[in-house]
Amino acid sequence: MRAGFTLLLTALLLLGGLPATAAPASYPGLDRDPLGANDWSCRPNPERPYPAVIVHGTFGDRSTLLDLLSSSLVADGYCVFALDYGERATGPIEASAEELAGFVDDVLVATGAGRVSLVGHSQGGMMPRYYIKNLGGDGLVEDLVGLAPSNHGTAVSDDLGTGSPWPCVSCDQQHAGSDFLRELNEPDETPGDVDYTQVVTRYDEVVVPYTSGFLEGERSTNITLQDHCPVDPAEHLTIPMDRQAIAWVLEAFDRDGPADPDAAIGCL
Repeated sequence: MRAGFTLLLTALLLLGGLPATAAPASYPGLDRDPLGANDWSCRPNPERPYPAVIVHGTFGDRSTLLDLLSSSLVADGYCVFALDYGERATGPIEASAEELAGFVDDVLVATGAGRVSLVGHSQGGMMPRYYIKNLGGDGLVEDLVGLAPSNHGTAVSDDLGTGSPWPCVSCDQQHAGSDFLRELNEPDETPGDVDYTQVVTRYDEVVVPYTSGFLEGERSTNITLQDHCPVDPAEHLTIPMDRQAIAWVLEAFDRDGPADPDAAIGCL
């Protein structure tokens, strides 16, 4: 499992999202909001009544990779919020979900909204399901859109790489077949009065196989980007910046129910 996240960690180092000189026990972030996000004076409008909350993935933070997603949501009329959590999402997922719960409460108080819509990358698309299932989020979440979510973990083996030098409890929890994932996915993968949309890419090198991001349920839609745009090059790291993926997020948020798999969204 750690081998897959080492690829992600290396990419974040190259992007400047994680200083290479960081101490092993520390996970510094950029401490910057994504474009247009965290305007705590924003109030939802009747056409966009649910604030959007962006949830980053493992080794990420609230800004890295997320500017285009955030600015696109703002341009579509949403109040947008984003949080940092779990020591760059490396801590226990249960504790990270508690942080998400507190952040959602703050958003609801600030905006006066009754529910939020969530969009998360990688662990950020899976971890909110713990919040929905176990921490009362089922009554506060309208939509959950996962971008390459680790819903059933990954089969990437530790033997494929040296692993991360940083402690990462959540990496082990996201290994396919882990006790955490087994309990999360039983007996219902899509609990609550929530619309679930999963957007994945065939080129995912971290969540392997990419279909492990899919969820089954009456209020769930699974989208593979290359089924709609065969030349879409998005992989695990770049999917939050992919314009087709962002179009599916807007499709899910803008309608009643999960994304329509027959929506006319092609190559963008």
